[in-house]
Amino acid sequence: MPDLIELTILEAVAALRRGQVSAREYAEALIGRCEAQAGLNALVSHDWDALMAAAGKAEPGRPLGGIPLVLKDNINTAALPTGAATGALKDFVASGNAPVAAALFNAGALLGGKGNMHELAFGVTNNNAVTGAARNPYDPSMIPGGSSGGVAVAVAARMMPGGVGTDTGASVRLPAALCGIAGFRPTVGRYSGAGIVPISHTRDTAGPMARSVADVRLLDSVMAARPAAPDLRAPERIRLGVSRTQFYGNLEPAVSAEAERVLDLLANAGIELVEMDIPDLAELNAEVGFPVALFEFTRDLPRYLAENGIALSMRDVLDGIGSPDVRAIFGSQIGEGGVPEEAYLHARNVARPKLQLAYAACFAEVEALIFPTSPISARPIGDDETVELNGERAPTFATFIRNTDPGSNAGIPGISLPVGLTPSRLPVGMELDGPAGADEKLLAIAEKVERIIGFASRPAV
Repeated sequence: MPDLIELTILEAVAALRRGQVSAREYAEALIGRCEAQAGLNALVSHDWDALMAAAGKAEPGRPLGGIPLVLKDNINTAALPTGAATGALKDFVASGNAPVAAALFNAGALLGGKGNMHELAFGVTNNNAVTGAARNPYDPSMIPGGSSGGVAVAVAARMMPGGVGTDTGASVRLPAALCGIAGFRPTVGRYSGAGIVPISHTRDTAGPMARSVADVRLLDSVMAARPAAPDLRAPERIRLGVSRTQFYGNLEPAVSAEAERVLDLLANAGIELVEMDIPDLAELNAEVGFPVALFEFTRDLPRYLAENGIALSMRDVLDGIGSPDVRAIFGSQIGEGGVPEEAYLHARNVARPKLQLAYAACFAEVEALIFPTSPISARPIGDDETVELNGERAPTFATFIRNTDPGSNAGIPGISLPVGLTPSRLPVGMELDGPAGADEKLLAIAEKVERIIGFASRPAV
């Protein structure tokens, strides 16, 4: 019998269909792994009895029949609470599943548990004062990244074979990079955003996370309600843009070394690397990011609360926040301190279209951009305000999202791939960003890049 916790989603689907293992045996092995790795604090809720009962009724002939998945704690599920890892919502159980969750369950997936997260998805460390810090399985003293940190930890630590996070500016791709797995942010609108505790309808999207691109492609096809296209191949001639001015400056030396090694591997494999710049990228990104996210948050969260019959005000939610960083930014947006509508409209209607045009011009020359997902590898839990970078202290949030944020604001798809380890054995990720709407092509390119790089590692825990 294969080592069940090491199976990828596609391998587990095949083993279940062939009858090599039953869904109950598979679920039991994963539950045992979850219990053994409970100290990583990846999950905020689970129901093992319900999971075993569901496994007993699993239909292996379905696309995800019998596959337990971890869903981020801000995605509505009727079987487990959806608390967004914050105090005021911790006991909320939705009356139904979010459409992205329902699509997975309709394909036969099982709810393995809800993933820990940075409180209300407002951060990148997953150091949460309400639910506790999630811990990086490669070094439990380090952060896993956020805000979908619990999902990344569960997948990397072999607690679950895959899962779904959400991404506003980094929150799927960053924890994927720091935990050594693949994480995909699709074109905004590819999946329904209903039933997900929001930050910004312009920027938010769910995103699959797994240990291989093939698994990500399977989850994507189910969540997007599109037929899987396993025969979709990357184009014979691939041109990848390398924008050193925007994405390669002031990197941690170990990250820089891995990035250059990967570029050499790709060039030697026949992929054409095109040095290019994206004019005014940083300036346009700054004009869009916070004005859009914070203005929409103060409208979108109350709408979510009302739609789900949750009788809480924004002040009630604020009172339940335990993490100082989240409390500060949330509190600053209530009342007179919020983003002016004029600034929002400029960001949404002027700056964002310019940002999208800048990317479109780039993709007229190349199939995708490639760059380090994060300028740095994982940092110690507790470095919430600043982190060390090349001998200086730099702002934690801004440093970690520096490379992922522009694509988020443009609404384009991006996938982070694990590519190697630093000398201290912390994962490094590289991201591929592609044109809006070209999700399947980007995933096909990512699968080819994954094969060229050939990264294979697992945490020591």
